[in-house]
Amino acid sequence: MNPQTAVTGVILAGGRAERMGGRDKGLLPLAGEPLIAHGVRRLQPQVAELLISANRNQDVYRAYNCRVVGDDPDLRFRGPLAGVLAALRAAETPYLLTAPCDSPLLPADYARRMLTALEREQTTVSVAYGEGCWQPVFALLSVTLREDLAAWLTAGAGGAGRWLHRHRPARVAFADWSMLFRNVNTPEDLARLDASG
Repeated sequence: MNPQTAVTGVILAGGRAERMGGRDKGLLPLAGEPLIAHGVRRLQPQVAELLISANRNQDVYRAYNCRVVGDDPDLRFRGPLAGVLAALRAAETPYLLTAPCDSPLLPADYARRMLTALEREQTTVSVAYGEGCWQPVFALLSVTLREDLAAWLTAGAGGAGRWLHRHRPARVAFADWSMLFRNVNTPEDLARLDASG
C-alpha cells in the first residue's frame, strides 16, 4: 500500500501550549518561519492529504493550503486525542498519520515506515518508538477506530498511550529519534533548536 494514496496526515496544533506561556505553538518562529510551515513541508509530500488540527488561529493555519479541523466543542483542549478524533472523522483515506506541530524535523520516510510496520504486524495501529519509550503522538491509525476513540474520550479515560496500547500497536523503532523527532516544549527548547540551525 502506498501512503501517498492510503494515508491522511494530521499535524496536531490544537493545544493550549501552557509551557509556552499560552502562545500558539505552531505559529512560533523557527529559522525565520512558523513551526507549522516546517511540519507541512516535511509531511505533506508523504500523504494523500494533510490536515491541521487547530482550535485557535484557524484562518492563519488555512493559509498553508491544508484543511483545518477543530476539536468537537465538548472535547476542546482535552489533549491530543481530541485532535486525533477530529482528524479521524475528517479523513477520506483508510489511515491517519499523526505528528505534533512542535517536531519540525520529521523524516522523509516517516509515513512509509509507519505503514510498513502496520502492514507487517497486521494490526490497526503503529506507534513510533525512540529513546527507550513509546511516542504516542506519532501514530498511524486505521480510521475504523474513530468510534472506539470517541467512546474512550466520552468516558473521560484520556491518555493517548493507554488508548493506543489497547489496540496492540506495532512498534516502529527510530534509531535516529533524537535528531529527527526533536520537539519543542519550552521557549528554551525552541531557542536551542533555532541555534543548532
